[in-house]
Amino acid sequence: MEFIVYLAGQIHDNWREEVISKAREKNLPLKFVGPQTNHDRSDDIGEAILGEQPGKFYKDDAASNINNFRTQVLMQKADIVIALFGDKYKQWNTAMDASTAIALNKPTIIIRPENLIHPLKELSNKANVTVETVEQAMEVLAYIYE
Repeated sequence: MEFIVYLAGQIHDNWREEVISKAREKNLPLKFVGPQTNHDRSDDIGEAILGEQPGKFYKDDAASNINNFRTQVLMQKADIVIALFGDKYKQWNTAMDASTAIALNKPTIIIRPENLIHPLKELSNKANVTVETVEQAMEVLAYIYE
């Protein structure tokens, strides 16, 4: 049985590759999808499709419409959502995606470091599982196949 896993979270480091590698190590039959991880492509997609916009607000608005469309399609197709909250970057998109997944009743795993326990307590309470490491998240998924 193969599941589609949406990997929500910041796009500035390689945490997704770590998840995919750990899933392969455990021979988990998972397919991974997520947000556009090419930051420039994500920021410029509105103008790439719709043409030059009359200012930064409109450029961002056009890009966010298309990025939100992409996220909605992929998240609705996903069986499971993993949302990683890290220390280094602002996590607005991660919080939005995790909240959306929970509202869509998608089984959701939140990965967050110990120092984010307090700021994420309500969101963690709504998620199915909250862990501190990618390895722990993969153990949760591996348990499905036992």
